[in-house]
Amino acid sequence: MLATPLQPSRAGALSLAVALVALSLGGCLGRGTAETTGSLRADAPASEAAVRQSAEALGRQFEANPGHAETGVAYAAALRRLGQHAQAVAVLQQVAIRNPGALPVFAAYGKALAEAGRFREAQDVLTRAHLPERPDWRILSVQGTVADQLGDFQGAQRYYEAALRIVPGEPSVLSNQGLSYALAKRLPEGEVILRQAALHQRADGRVRQNLALVLGLQGKFAEAETVLRQDMPQQEAAQTLASIKRMVAQPNSWKTLRQQADAKPAADKAGQNG
Repeated sequence: MLATPLQPSRAGALSLAVALVALSLGGCLGRGTAETTGSLRADAPASEAAVRQSAEALGRQFEANPGHAETGVAYAAALRRLGQHAQAVAVLQQVAIRNPGALPVFAAYGKALAEAGRFREAQDVLTRAHLPERPDWRILSVQGTVADQLGDFQGAQRYYEAALRIVPGEPSVLSNQGLSYALAKRLPEGEVILRQAALHQRADGRVRQNLALVLGLQGKFAEAETVLRQDMPQQEAAQTLASIKRMVAQPNSWKTLRQQADAKPAADKAGQNG
């Protein structure tokens, strides 16, 4: 996954509706960049206070040397974890200008633009985040989610298929692919793909939540609850299922699903991965 997965909030229930953004956009954009002094490990849970402290330290480093790519990417990641998406975009725009050939910078910049809801710009920037002769499956998966946000479901599927040719069976890509089918109103196909993703040994709760969502959209509520209870206490699973039922009962549940997909991913406090 492109940098580090964004943690969907289960309490809100339909923030799980689009782990489409959460899984792909949150993937591995920052992975592989060296840590700088004051930076947080992307996979380490931290309190909001710790993230703020890290952001302040990185901000000072960035002001002293705004052309340093790794510092800029780490600073932007801390800002995203605090929900400051516009600020993260501004930081990465500066870094990208100063580092026109740095692929990890453009990967982080494209992700930040998508998180800020600036999908057209993200689409353009992400084309500069990897090379045609050396495609990165993580970037391809993010490009797929951006295409989904723009309503280009066929284009999104091409990106997912290209990613899966590099990493067959990768559950994060399959999960995004399955949700893409759901957004395109191809629920049975989405269910098949998500079942495959959920069976993978590295599939996590977010993949299973996406499967539960697609099952619920087809009225398979008992099965959806069984899937949810693999990762949630009974009461929480019941609450999440109730939210799915409310969405399905709305006159235009597809519009609701798209709106959820188009919404900026909310920062899940500081415990969310950057």
